[in-house]
Amino acid sequence: MAFPYMEAVVGFMILMYIFETYLDLRQHAALKLPTLPKTLEGVISQEKFEKSRAYSIDKSNFHFIHEFVTIVMDSAILLFGVLPWFWNKSGDILESVGLDVESEIYHTLAFLAGVMIWSQITDLPFSLYSTFVIEERHGFNKQTFWLFIRDMIKGMILAVIIGPPVVAAIILIVQKGGPYLAIYLWGFMFVLSLVMMTIYPVLIAPLFNKFTPLPDGELRTKIETLASSLNFPLKKLFVVDGSTRSSHSNAYMYGFFKNKRIVLYDTLIQQCKNNVEEVVAVIAHELGHWKLNHTMYSFIAVQVLTLLQFGGYTLVKNSKDLFRSFGFDTQPVLIGLILFQHTIIPIQHLVSFGLNLVSRAFEFQADAFAKKLGYSKPLRDGLVKLQEENLSAMNTDPWYSTYHYSHPPLVERLAAIDDEADNKKTD
Repeated sequence: MAFPYMEAVVGFMILMYIFETYLDLRQHAALKLPTLPKTLEGVISQEKFEKSRAYSIDKSNFHFIHEFVTIVMDSAILLFGVLPWFWNKSGDILESVGLDVESEIYHTLAFLAGVMIWSQITDLPFSLYSTFVIEERHGFNKQTFWLFIRDMIKGMILAVIIGPPVVAAIILIVQKGGPYLAIYLWGFMFVLSLVMMTIYPVLIAPLFNKFTPLPDGELRTKIETLASSLNFPLKKLFVVDGSTRSSHSNAYMYGFFKNKRIVLYDTLIQQCKNNVEEVVAVIAHELGHWKLNHTMYSFIAVQVLTLLQFGGYTLVKNSKDLFRSFGFDTQPVLIGLILFQHTIIPIQHLVSFGLNLVSRAFEFQADAFAKKLGYSKPLRDGLVKLQEENLSAMNTDPWYSTYHYSHPPLVERLAAIDDEADNKKTD
């Protein structure tokens, strides 16, 4: 008797939905608490706390609805054989327009085109509500409806341009890969990731945002001095017009080897305009990730996991029972990859949890690095300001944050900073 892959996948999806909903309920209860955590009393104003609380509860209510609709749709798609029906229909469409239905590449691209259209249609109501109701209600949304639509269209055009050659290459590699298939697939994805990391900031990101050099002044001088003191190969320092879409703030860095760039959101600069040391402290934290090789370790971990994933795929790609369990009579490459992803959902959840644990440890280390550079107070003040201005959740459930958060809650980060400061005083 063949193993019931599809039933097992749906069953696990539902179990995970129940478990994560339980965690969501715990977090929702924490968000409704009427008082600040003791660590934040006198640090966060009552006005900001009330706004944060209202914003977090709104997002939590929306999340419950979105997750329920998602699990119902995903389960229905698998249980009612929507995927094989969609695959067959895409073949019919190819035949009706005179294209070779026997070409797996054409068939796969037609299938993906339909999936993309379906995803846009089903996701659009939630994206619109999130942006123009919740974000608008709490003062974050700055984009117009037409800017929203333009961004969506640009994303679809990019998918149409980039997707077909990538999909075609993957299909050909699987068809010709032989015993070294996993290595060939990994090598292709490795090169692709390097290419995308190279062209994204230069060609793709400017399609959505405007990047301008940070003007000369105190902030630029302090960041360049800090980077130079750490031998960080800073080549360019940009400001991105994040305020055209949202008042949320952030900062990040990117680039290979000796060509590093730092990007500051204009909203971050505006929020910290009275104390540039807070922005510099945030950058010191980011530079800590670089100095401590966190980015490299994360990249290596992703590559190892990708190679293992492709290794697992090669073991099941010819399993007729797997394809039949989901309603497929043929064994297309892309469908095999999709089905394999579904079968390893339990492992993916465990890996994601482990990566979150590592990420939180990295965040504490980067904070400690910034403190050693003398940015203890401005880092503390900067983290508080980011929390306030982004109206991030002040109260968090420990189970929820442990499972979901890649960054420690503010309360834990401030406690770590204060403990370090106390230890220095004692010394």
